[in-house]
Amino acid sequence: MFTKFVLALILPGLLVVFFSRVTYSRILALILSVALIAASAYKGYTDTFLLIIVDALSLTVGFWYATRMKQKMNKIENLS
Repeated sequence: MFTKFVLALILPGLLVVFFSRVTYSRILALILSVALIAASAYKGYTDTFLLIIVDALSLTVGFWYATRMKQKMNKIENLS
């Protein structure tokens, strides 16, 4: 059970960052990540409501970090 919480804390955020780098869209990356989390919940891998909250927290942090990365890249491009 501890392993599920650790993975739920890390993996969704990394998915958002990864998909935002691949698709160049933070919104699409968030939608893809939420779809993957929803599919895993539908299959029964999400046992408790607390695990869903941890997934949502990780998605939020990942979205925030992807937004921050994009702002830094735009700032660097504007300086050049």
